[in-house]
This record gives sequence, C-alpha cells and structure tokens, in this order.
Amino acid sequence: MSSRPGVRIGVDVGNARVGVAASDPSGSFAHPVQTLARDERTSADIEAIATLAAERGAVEVVVGLPRLLSGTEGEAARAARAYAARLAARVAPVPVRLVDERLTTVAAHKRLRDSGVPGRGQRSVVDQAAAVLILQSALDAEASAGRPAGEIVGLGKPRKKERRR
Repeated sequence: MSSRPGVRIGVDVGNARVGVAASDPSGSFAHPVQTLARDERTSADIEAIATLAAERGAVEVVVGLPRLLSGTEGEAARAARAYAARLAARVAPVPVRLVDERLTTVAAHKRLRDSGVPGRGQRSVVDQAAAVLILQSALDAEASAGRPAGEIVGLGKPRKKERRR
C-alpha cells in the first residue's frame, strides 16, 4: 500500500497517442483508463488528462520518462519532459512527476500478446497498458521506499540564487 493515499494518474506519452491509467483511491493498484490522440495544436489530450485528474481528485500525475537503455536521455525523453511541463502547468497545483519507463511499451506488447490480444488489437490499448505499467511501477516504488518515485516537474523558471552580502 502507498504511504500516501489518493488517486494517481499515469501517462504514457507517444508521438501519436497518449495512454492514460489511474490508481485506486488507496494508491495501490493501477488500471487502464483510455487512449487519447496526441494533439499538439489544440492540446485536447492535455485538457482531457486535466479533466480526468480533477474528476477523480488526483493527488499526483505520473508521466513516463523514456530513457535510453544506457540511462541517458534522447529525443523521446526531451519530448516527454516538454509534455510533462505543459501538463504540470495545466493541472497545478496537482504535482506532476517523471518516472523512468524504459521498455514499458515492449513489456506492454508482451503482456497483451501473452493474454491473447492479437497484434492488430494491441494498437488501441498498448498505450493504456504502458501507462498502467508506468503508474504501477511508481506506486510499487513508493510503497517500497516510503517516498514518491521519480522527479517532480517544476513550474516556471527556477529562482535565482540570492547574493551573499
């Protein structure tokens, strides 16, 4: 069980689609919610996540950060960071955290295949399944460590250091 109760929203950001998952109110179990079309022009996907977070009284939003296997960040990670920053600005004061999501889409495809979902049927739900894996790993990490997983997404520019007098 999570050390902090409350619903969390999990987000898997892709180029064309965004998978969304949510936890139960105890913050223990993640389940799929929906797949949204990415919409950089109108931000309809971000608005839908913000609405979902408000309707469910979310205490946090967790966005997957697709690091490379080496642990470094490439273009996909930069895109996820930019998406998370836009989402954080929209859902504030609800915090947004970035958590490592290496290989979650691969794992989601494998789980769907193992459960009998044919390849063509996976496309519509694989993003939700990846969001579930991202959120569940964050919930499990928090339950184990006693503190939230990942890194908080800051809003705005960092404050300048005060000069010493």
